[in-house]
Amino acid sequence: MPRRAVPLFILLLTMYAALPAAPAALHWVTSWTGSAHGPYPTGNASAQPNLSSVFPAPANGARDQSFRLIVRPDIWGSQMRLRLSNVFGTAPVTFDGVFAGVQMSGAALLPGTNRTVTFRGKAAVTIAPGESAWSDPVRLPFVASGQLAGRKLAVSFHIAGESGPMTWHAKALTTSYLSAGPGSGSKGGEEGETSFPFSTTSWYFLDAIDMMAPATTHAIVAFGDSITDGTASTLNGDDRWPDVLSRRVHGAYGSRFSVVNAGIGGNQIVGPPQYTALKPFSGGPSALQRLERDVLSLSSVGAVIWLEGINDFSRNGNATTEAVEAGMKDGVSRLRAAVPGIRVIGATVTSAVGYASAAPEQEEKRQALNQFIRTSGLFDGVADFDRATADPKTGGLRAEFVPESTTGGAGDKLHPNRAGYMAMGMAVDLELLKPKSAR
Repeated sequence: MPRRAVPLFILLLTMYAALPAAPAALHWVTSWTGSAHGPYPTGNASAQPNLSSVFPAPANGARDQSFRLIVRPDIWGSQMRLRLSNVFGTAPVTFDGVFAGVQMSGAALLPGTNRTVTFRGKAAVTIAPGESAWSDPVRLPFVASGQLAGRKLAVSFHIAGESGPMTWHAKALTTSYLSAGPGSGSKGGEEGETSFPFSTTSWYFLDAIDMMAPATTHAIVAFGDSITDGTASTLNGDDRWPDVLSRRVHGAYGSRFSVVNAGIGGNQIVGPPQYTALKPFSGGPSALQRLERDVLSLSSVGAVIWLEGINDFSRNGNATTEAVEAGMKDGVSRLRAAVPGIRVIGATVTSAVGYASAAPEQEEKRQALNQFIRTSGLFDGVADFDRATADPKTGGLRAEFVPESTTGGAGDKLHPNRAGYMAMGMAVDLELLKPKSAR
C-alpha cells in the first residue's frame, strides 16, 4: 500500500519543534548597593573598630593595600559586574588586583570561586575624581538556581599608589576586611584570610553590583536615611527593614525582584543646599542631589520606596514642611520622567518623640508630612511605617522597638531595633511593588 505524503505544514511544525529553544532575554539588574555619601571618615558608622593603624592619615587614604568587602547580593546570576566609585575623591585612584568570590567565613573564600575582574579588558582601572566605572561582565559558573540565595560575595581589590580621600559608605553594618596598613600589597587573589587581619563595618569605593537576570526581573530600591540604612539593627544580622522586605518578596515572587538598599545615615531630602568633597556633610548630599547616582543610574529599577524627612526637621535641617513636600514632588516627578511605569511608594516617617536631639517642632512637622504622604495622591501607594511602629498612647516608638540591637543599650527612641524593623518590613503591601505593566 503506498505511503501517504506528509502535509507540508505538519513537516514544518515538526522541524520547528526539533530546533533548540531560543535563549530567554536577559538584562542587567542591580542586586546590591552601598550608596556613597562622602570621603572617609565623614559619616555615621556603627560599631566601627579603631582603624588608625590601617589608615594613619585619612586625607591620604589607602596606599598599596587591599580591601575585601563583604556584600549580600539580593539575587544571583550567571554573570555579574561591579561599579567602583571615586565620586568623593580629590585625586585619581588606580585599582588593580580586583576579584570577586563567594565568602566562606570571615575573610576566607569558598575554594574555587574567586574570579578576576577586569575593566575594558584590562586588569587595572584609574578613576578620576567625581567619576565611577563599571567592570566587564564576570562569569560565575558556580551559580546554580537557588543554591547561592542568601550567600555573601567578597569583592577584593588593591589600591595601587595612594588613593587620597576615600569614597565610602560608613554604616555597612556588615563586617568586611582590610590588609595591614600602607604598603601591605595586593592580596585579593588569595582565597585565605591571612592577609586580611583587620576588620571594618563600612564599605569603601564599591557602590553597586549587577547580576544578569531574565528581562522580567526588576530592582526595588529602598531610598532613605539612617532608618533605611539600618541604624540600631543587628550587626551582620541582615535585619534592616529592606532585608525583611527582601525575604518576603522572594517568598512571594522568587527571583523576579531584587531589593536593594540606598539608605544613608543622616540623609535629608532638601539639605544641605551645597555638598562637595572638600566640604562634606555627614548625611551626604541631599536626596534630590543623589537621586541620579543612587537610583536612576541603577539597572532595571521597577519600584522605589522613599522614606525620608525626619532629618530635614531636625536641628541640623530645620526645613519647613512645605519645602520637604516640594522636594518630594520634584523627586517623584524626576523618577517618573526617567523610568516610565515605575512604582513610587511613599513611606510615612517614624516617630522621633523622646529623641534627645529632636527639634521642638519636629513632631508637628512629621505629622503634617505624613498626612501629605497618605492623602496627596503623589505616590502610587503608601507604606505606613508610622502606624506599624508607633505607640498610640505616647506617639513615640513602641517600647519593645527601642532597645538597640547593634551594640546593646537602651536605644535612642528614634531608630527601631530588629523587632521594629521587622514590623516595618512586614507593613509593605507586596502588590504595590509590581511594575504597572505586570499588574
